[in-house]
Amino acid sequence: MRRYGKHTDEDDIRTRPGRRGTRPRTNIRPKHENAAQGMVLTVDRGRLTCLVDGRTVVAMKARELGRKAAVVGDRVALVGDLSGKKDTLARIVRIEERTSVLRRTADDDDPFERVVVANADQLAIVTALADPEPRPRLIDRCLVAAYDGGLEPLLVLTKSDLAPPDELLKLYGALDIPYVVTSREELESGEAVRRVCAHLEGKVTAFVGHSGVGKTTLVNALVAEDRRRLTGQVNKVTGRGRHTTTSALALPLKDASGWVIDTPGVRSFGLAHIDPSRVIHAFPDLEPGTQDCPRACSHDEPDCALDAWVAEGHADPARLASLRRLLATRERQEGD
Repeated sequence: MRRYGKHTDEDDIRTRPGRRGTRPRTNIRPKHENAAQGMVLTVDRGRLTCLVDGRTVVAMKARELGRKAAVVGDRVALVGDLSGKKDTLARIVRIEERTSVLRRTADDDDPFERVVVANADQLAIVTALADPEPRPRLIDRCLVAAYDGGLEPLLVLTKSDLAPPDELLKLYGALDIPYVVTSREELESGEAVRRVCAHLEGKVTAFVGHSGVGKTTLVNALVAEDRRRLTGQVNKVTGRGRHTTTSALALPLKDASGWVIDTPGVRSFGLAHIDPSRVIHAFPDLEPGTQDCPRACSHDEPDCALDAWVAEGHADPARLASLRRLLATRERQEGD
């Protein structure tokens, strides 16, 4: 070990530059104007699989993005190795502005919202008519999240061979939500796939539903290849399905005319992040009637102007009742 005497030559001593060293620091970040555009297909422990020019590329988020996270469906800008070869890694340097977001919280008391899917055009809410029994409160919550996030809802009712859909469809008739009713036989024959596909062409559709309703089985029939393990069995004790999807995944339809995003089965759908004032935007026949509402009106109180608006014949009373039922879901748990 070299020891320096009392009178050493300063040039002979190695020093580590301090925080204000000779290299000038700058807050100007590179713009990455030549970065390639891609779409996030899935996220797994900090690694994001993206579609870039028709090939899949594994990437990680650049440090300069900070806490901003990319989710399935995000349009991103990437630099680095974009070959898609094994053991290569690109870098996501920019997340483009989102056109829509599907968000949820773990429960209504959880302030931390989670963005599940970005840039989807519609939300397909898959519900079994039996085995397991339908859960209208969960459907209502998914509808509120769709309206709040800018997604068009689509009801997909499965297992119609076990129970008729009439009662459930009557509950949502005033909302004019498009729907598809399928049976197990139609799924096996391909008829169900053809009818569902008619609603998916040219769109990015996120599929959501609680476990055991046949969501992943339907998705596997819609996409070009089976990327998931097929459905789990329904638990005979609890009546709940077993999870077969553990992370969101974007897959192209068989004819490449659209995209399907399969999401994990949900047992709760928290709405702590929802601002009730945004849900009214999905009701264009009712929204003009809110102009005379008191400030911060919940649209379900004695002074709400919507009552007079409907009484004057501007909108169907059933539409107002449906709006208020949806808004009330934020105050109720799914099992209530």
